[in-house]
Amino acid sequence: MSDKKKTKKKNKKLRLADSADRHQLYELSVQYAASEIEFVDETYKLIRGRKASLLREDFCGTANVCCEWVRQRKSNRAIGVDLDHEVLTWGQDNKVAELSMGQRKRITLIEENVLTVDAEPADIISAMNFSYWLFKERKDLKHYFTRVKDGLAEGGIFFLDAYGGYDSFRELEEEREINDGEFTYIWEQERYDPVTGGLICHIHFAFPDNSRMERAFSYDWRLWTLPEIRDLLDEVGFSKVTIYWQGWDDEGEPDGIFVPSTTGEADAGWICYISAEK
Repeated sequence: MSDKKKTKKKNKKLRLADSADRHQLYELSVQYAASEIEFVDETYKLIRGRKASLLREDFCGTANVCCEWVRQRKSNRAIGVDLDHEVLTWGQDNKVAELSMGQRKRITLIEENVLTVDAEPADIISAMNFSYWLFKERKDLKHYFTRVKDGLAEGGIFFLDAYGGYDSFRELEEEREINDGEFTYIWEQERYDPVTGGLICHIHFAFPDNSRMERAFSYDWRLWTLPEIRDLLDEVGFSKVTIYWQGWDDEGEPDGIFVPSTTGEADAGWICYISAEK
């Protein structure tokens, strides 16, 4: 083999995109489990006057939130529910395995559909990262919300998030450098259908050696609006639904502090939390 061919072969093997782990990249760029847990933990205590113990994470993926929950207190237990065998196995091997023996005993991962799962009634059920948007029909999302309400313990609270703003209806790409340029997170809204509300999105990752991990994650969603979500939660019988809007710092950037609000701003892009009390 010539030196030129050897060099080509070596360079191909060293592509950063080929050796990167998509789940690790996702957690570094998208999912902030600690902040999610802080919000739901503090908000539950504020509403109920006591600490929650059992959290169920729907569409749990790598179970990162479950792991963070059991780290918080020795009394905390977590149930993770997801249909994807591959991602649950990754979470078991890479996230749950990092916990102490005592913490691992307080996590249960269930490979099942959130619409049919039969789990112990939870103080908190969480559906973050817009995961419930995979239900595109109103009747299906209503059915899921009904199942969540039935799956909560007395006084339980359902927490979810949503995003919107006029950019959410556009076909666009947004880039953000992670860890001082270690890699670039790319969010693509490939297609939006104004008739059905259908939204096709992808996450790509790019690296300093110009290699890319294309469509590391893809989503086939419906873009649900806050009034639609709130109305459905009301219809299935939650006693109170609260929207938590994010504030802004002095430089005009999101400050990460979410407070109850009955109105919002017509921003290009916003993210909010929602709580629905049983």
